[in-house]
Amino acid sequence: MPFPYETVLIIGATSGIGAAMAEKLIAEGSRVLVSGRRQDRIDQFVKKHGSEKAGGIRVDITDHGSIDTFVEQVLSDYASLDCVFLNSGVQSATRLSRPHEFDLSKFHHEVNVNFTSIVNLMMKFLPHLQSKPHSTGLIITGTHLALVPAATMAAYSASKAALTAFIDCCRAQSRQQSTKIIELYPPVVQTELHDWMGIENGRALGMPVAEFADIAYEELSRGEDLVVVGSIATESREVYMDLVDRRRRIFEKLAGAMLSRFEL
Repeated sequence: MPFPYETVLIIGATSGIGAAMAEKLIAEGSRVLVSGRRQDRIDQFVKKHGSEKAGGIRVDITDHGSIDTFVEQVLSDYASLDCVFLNSGVQSATRLSRPHEFDLSKFHHEVNVNFTSIVNLMMKFLPHLQSKPHSTGLIITGTHLALVPAATMAAYSASKAALTAFIDCCRAQSRQQSTKIIELYPPVVQTELHDWMGIENGRALGMPVAEFADIAYEELSRGEDLVVVGSIATESREVYMDLVDRRRRIFEKLAGAMLSRFEL
């Protein structure tokens, strides 16, 4: 099934899900631009695939002062951009039972990476995507833990829950626009995200990343605005998807009531 978009920027593409999706999309015929903090991996990707199919620009999304320059450079160099895939994220354990040991700076950094920085990028790229006369896409990697938090990962769960709420609101207010706003929920995937558990243990958890990329590609190609792969680890997919669907129905009902009294 062909991917709906021809030129895709993936932010957070120097490892893990982002890197795997970059390889999958380029193999399926999209032109792929990769971005992240590690210039050497960006250079390797472009060298591997050639400048006709691949491009790359380094960015640290937590450096909020540089985001305007980054976005301007992307849009100047790649005016044909019709899809932005926001995949950056960090994860750690947060021990709330010992508040005297709680690292507030680490907590706020995690919220910044997973929520604030992603919102910044959404709002900076949406004007370009919405200005196109044809359908465009904004894809954001979320998590099942946005709906059911992990008790030991408070910063990750809270930041991703905030991101899901923001995406829902943005999507509901943008129904008449040409840009499809898509959220992708991965299961546990074997990536660097879990290195805080120890590299050998963390990267052995879950679904192989290449397998996930194959499934995610097929699901994203179907054109749905919420792509859910797998489920919460303790629940069957049937039970979990009932929760997902009921939450969406309740949100849509509330959104309809709120937007009927709100000028867009």
